Amino acid sequence: MNKIRIKHDLPQLSYSFFILCIVLLLSSCSSREEEDSGNRGRPNILWLVAEDLSPYIPPFGDSTVQTPNLSRLAEEGVRYTNVFSVSGVCSPSRAAITTGMYPSGIGAHHMRTLYQQPAAKEMGLINYEVVLPPNVKMVSEIMRENGYYCTNNAKEDYQFHKSRLAWDESSVHAHWRNRPKDKPFYSVFNFGVTHESNTWNPFGRPYDLDTFPPARGTKWWVRFQGVKKPLHVPGDLEVEIPPYLPETELVVKDVRRMYSNIVEMDRHIGVVLKQLEEDGLMDNTIIIWYTDHGGPLPRQKRLLYDSGLEVPLIIWYPDKLRAGEMDDRLISFIDFAPALLSMAGIRPPEYMQGRAFEGQYRSEADRNYIHAAADRFDEAYDMIRAVRDKRFKYLKNFQPEKPYYLPLNYRENMATMQELLRMRDEGTLNDIQMQWFRQSKPEEELFDTENDPHELNNLADDPAYAKKLAELRGECKRWMDEIEDMGFIPEEDLIRQFWPDKKQPTTANPVTKVENGTLTIECATEGASIGYKFPKDESPWIGWRIYNEPIDLPEGQRVKIMAHRIGFVPSDTVTVVK
Repeated sequence: MNKIRIKHDLPQLSYSFFILCIVLLLSSCSSREEEDSGNRGRPNILWLVAEDLSPYIPPFGDSTVQTPNLSRLAEEGVRYTNVFSVSGVCSPSRAAITTGMYPSGIGAHHMRTLYQQPAAKEMGLINYEVVLPPNVKMVSEIMRENGYYCTNNAKEDYQFHKSRLAWDESSVHAHWRNRPKDKPFYSVFNFGVTHESNTWNPFGRPYDLDTFPPARGTKWWVRFQGVKKPLHVPGDLEVEIPPYLPETELVVKDVRRMYSNIVEMDRHIGVVLKQLEEDGLMDNTIIIWYTDHGGPLPRQKRLLYDSGLEVPLIIWYPDKLRAGEMDDRLISFIDFAPALLSMAGIRPPEYMQGRAFEGQYRSEADRNYIHAAADRFDEAYDMIRAVRDKRFKYLKNFQPEKPYYLPLNYRENMATMQELLRMRDEGTLNDIQMQWFRQSKPEEELFDTENDPHELNNLADDPAYAKKLAELRGECKRWMDEIEDMGFIPEEDLIRQFWPDKKQPTTANPVTKVENGTLTIECATEGASIGYKFPKDESPWIGWRIYNEPIDLPEGQRVKIMAHRIGFVPSDTVTVVK
């Protein structure tokens, strides 16, 4: 499979895009009331997220299966061909996307924190939430503060429970169709069918293509119980097996299942796009599709090779702006949050560590490097840091005495992993396939990804590359120092730093004051957000309104109030009646 590498060339802005930028500029300077009355000029943003998938689709050079919906988005939009996660696994990656901060700089680098695997619990690890710095918010909360209706359907997995103010709705029923009339939306849809687990789990919940999302109050999942996932790839289809995996019947079967899941995911994408078209919203919606990290197979997911970090990204712009373009700038997941805000005409906050690569507040400078980290995965610790420019990848192994391969009970559900272990024990793997099972690692690794895309030939000891090695080594140290990398803190100490005595702190109850018909609210917990609901809001799928200024409270009006700092227990709910 050939990787696409085409130079980025800035296009001329179309007249319609120029007008859109002017509208965004004006709306960003308006009051909240003016924004609410002028929402029709603000772009909607549809955010489509697949799981565990490298660029194994036709728009990025792999024609094994057809993906008509993604291919359409690519033909009419922009393909970004140098995009990388900050981790080879989902929870740290999603922490970065929702905060705009590096996981290893905020203590969100271990996979995972909220729901420990049994083997991790046996090691004494508790379920815990990362406590974010007090000024840091989820990006969807910032979108809501700026007048957007925000929904998530439905995966969260941020290393902390979502802020109570993050979403208007986060559930399997969440959809832009539930928004108030004319309110701009930011709607996220997650497509789990390509997840690693779906290579071995024969059962799964496909989309109900006729009634998506499912109706509230129904046992919509019952019809899928015991139903096997469809297989969209014929048994005689030739598939390419990467050289670090053996080409056996079981491995080929897993790879075919991976491609079948891609076809199913594309069908799911088509359902959502069709609904957007039915609602007449394509003309004012930016569509963003990407995957949450690299591929699902062994030596892909969880690792800092490109197979675990590189992802496809497609952005479709209104009026098909930049249609068919390929953009080869280096982009990191840490850039997604500021870019999202920038595309909505919202200035990204200073604390965000990424660069807005598109939109009104696009960074003047493109990045020269991407950075990534690996730490604990389930029950196994191995601290590694990565830096990559457009061609070379540097890995710093902080525990070189540990093997490359570390057993994970979860991963060993996969037939391919079982096959690797069987053949390792039999001595039937070749030298390339045995690399992953080496019992120790060098402290540094350097790979030429252009000539060695699978990262099999370490150049760190080659004098010809000494200058590049020194450059990337220095960049790795600079980055780790800049973000105050928490990887060196033992996790037990990190947990106590977040939760003293391993007891979760609680957000202080809000304090209210009603004077001359105006309600003011305060919370003593630094970094807490305050939310409120009127009786008409009390349906379970309506989120808390964000409090940011005093509220006019008519006589007899009742209002419920709560506060929440991420990582803390939410406050009690307080009711006020004038």
